[in-house]
Amino acid sequence: MSAEVASVNKKAMTKPPAPDSMLKITLRRFAKNRLAVVGFIIIIFMFLLCFIGPMLSPYNLYDVTVKDKNLAPSMEHWLGTDKLGRDILLRVMLAGRISLLVGLVATVVTVVIGSTLGALAGFYRKWVDAVIMRICDIFMALPSLPILIILGAVLSDLKVSSDYRIYYLMLIIGILGWTGLARLVRGQILTLREQEFMQATEALGLKDRRKIFRHLLPNTIPIIIVSATLSVAGAILYESAMSFLGIGVVPPTPSWGNMISAANNLVDFNKRPWLWIPPGMCILLTTVSINFIGDGLRDALDPKMKM
Repeated sequence: MSAEVASVNKKAMTKPPAPDSMLKITLRRFAKNRLAVVGFIIIIFMFLLCFIGPMLSPYNLYDVTVKDKNLAPSMEHWLGTDKLGRDILLRVMLAGRISLLVGLVATVVTVVIGSTLGALAGFYRKWVDAVIMRICDIFMALPSLPILIILGAVLSDLKVSSDYRIYYLMLIIGILGWTGLARLVRGQILTLREQEFMQATEALGLKDRRKIFRHLLPNTIPIIIVSATLSVAGAILYESAMSFLGIGVVPPTPSWGNMISAANNLVDFNKRPWLWIPPGMCILLTTVSINFIGDGLRDALDPKMKM
């Protein structure tokens, strides 16, 4: 009898296992999505290649060797050389830095503007909501790519240095892309502000700034993360398109877009595929991988998904 009592007491004293945190649950769900995991691995590889790879290269960006121009891939130049004898592999890696940084910085600008304006519109409603949403409608009615082309042409006419042009591109792409996120955040805030925890903040007399940035916006982080992930791919494509047209990042600063643009004749296109296939494949792999990650995060952060 005493053994049974001891067993019961031992079971009663044993603490139940602590529930998994939201982060662990999200990571577990994300890991089950094979395409998302593959996309994450590819993105990590691209970052390591672009930011560490150039340090290991024996070549220099500004090395011009005319006698080595248009060489096919070999053991000395793994991806060949361009019409000035520059190493294609090194240029692809350095171009990746530009394209990835454009995507990340433009997305940060988009997230800051979109989440802030969406939160203000959803929280204050009435005339604040009306003004912000009408501005949002105007931006959504504007065709983004033609506007980017016009602004890029303006930068060219103003003869903005290639060292500074990239920063203007980041801001322009970010400013033009905030509307979708603002609408998503606004809709979520309209729902959250009616919850019981917001009634508690009213009873405590908290300031509006604290209500918005400490209690409402943190609850929209899953939506912001998914939207931001997909915005990175869009920003990279915009930059590549503008550079391809010659109004984005201009030589000698390399980007994936202007590297493809360098193969601008039939001879290069047919006889020298190493000039345009490597940067084109980098754009393809990066954007597809980011979209896979976005889809995986969307499923992982959805509370309706099964564990």
